[in-house]
Amino acid sequence: MEPPDASATTRRPYSFLGSLGPGLITGAADDDPSGIATYSQVGAQFGYSLAWTMLFSYPLMAVTQGISAGIGAVTGQGIARNLRRHYSPWLLRFAVLLLLVANVINIGADLGAMGAALELIIGGPQYLYAVLFALACIFLEVFVSYRRYVTVLKWLTLSLLAYVAVVLSVHVPWGTALYGTLVPQIAFDGDHAMALVAVLGTTISPYLFFWQAGEEVEEQHRQHRQRLGANSHAAGPELSRIRGDTLFGMGFSNLVAIVIIIATAATLHANGITQIQTSSQAAEALRPIAGEFAFAIFAAGIIGTGMLAIPVLAGSVAYAVAEMFRWPEGLHRRPRDAKAFYGTIAVATLGGVILTFVGMDPIRALYWSAVVNGVLAAPLMAIMMMIATNPRIMGHLTLPRWMVFGGALATAVMALASIGFFVL
Repeated sequence: MEPPDASATTRRPYSFLGSLGPGLITGAADDDPSGIATYSQVGAQFGYSLAWTMLFSYPLMAVTQGISAGIGAVTGQGIARNLRRHYSPWLLRFAVLLLLVANVINIGADLGAMGAALELIIGGPQYLYAVLFALACIFLEVFVSYRRYVTVLKWLTLSLLAYVAVVLSVHVPWGTALYGTLVPQIAFDGDHAMALVAVLGTTISPYLFFWQAGEEVEEQHRQHRQRLGANSHAAGPELSRIRGDTLFGMGFSNLVAIVIIIATAATLHANGITQIQTSSQAAEALRPIAGEFAFAIFAAGIIGTGMLAIPVLAGSVAYAVAEMFRWPEGLHRRPRDAKAFYGTIAVATLGGVILTFVGMDPIRALYWSAVVNGVLAAPLMAIMMMIATNPRIMGHLTLPRWMVFGGALATAVMALASIGFFVL
């Protein structure tokens, strides 16, 4: 470590920003158009009373993503490759199949929302816009170098600030909003239970596990570093960087979700609009209530977050499939050196495009995506816990006790949520 000098204070903010990467991008991608639709519905239907759920889910999300990032950094391999090496092949195939189905449905819903949002702003053909967005995402992910592409994704996280601008442009009774955010208000009925399940399913999603683990491996390739398991005594600073990146990224994600809930509660719920089916519908409903500015910013945010989330959704599928079949994989590779990996990205994205053309009902798409994610999340989290606590896999860098407790709690909560999804 270099000794401090007179310029240290001027470099420190840039050092912190430079340390942000997989955690920030993963957290921001969680607020995709489908997630925006979920948070908008919660705000429209229940007002401020369920904003506390985002504070509740934050530590669960952060510890889960920290575990997945740690697995990638310590082993130098993604989730699927570790599954293949240490567990039954049928378990790997089942997990990857469910991930593929859920992500393609989610991509289709997001592309449809992005096309509808641009149609609201400038008019024109919604489906053509969806195709163009898909092609743009494929082109950037396949043909732009990893170093530059990560920079693009980091800049796209700023699109989430659009929702902060919306909140600042409308009247919010902050006393009521803060009370709903800080004080849990629990009602034991089917509507509230389903809303809690929807929030958890949207916030803690399996594709985020695969993506962040894969991106930690990508960073090792980019910086020409060994996996942490091969040099465990020097792993402290890197694990600290991962913790900070993950805590910040998930905090940013959940803060934006709270803002969306508050914005829709202050506008839609306050004016008797309690049913929102898509994120673009939420934007359109804002126009007569909050004005053109709030409407345009909300709709533009949908497009920006979609451009961030779709590559993450398609990329997580590509990591999982390539690791399952032992294909060369990684965004650091050139297209000709990882044809099947990049082909999977294109197929998953175009599969989502096809769903937008077959008249896919957005609510049904979100429902089935949530069902598949709910089925996959809890068992996959349990498997991640087994990997991260296994000395044969992690060496001396197994999970500390507080992360074991946090991960077990998060897994139990998601298991109960997925059971509740089917029971209610």
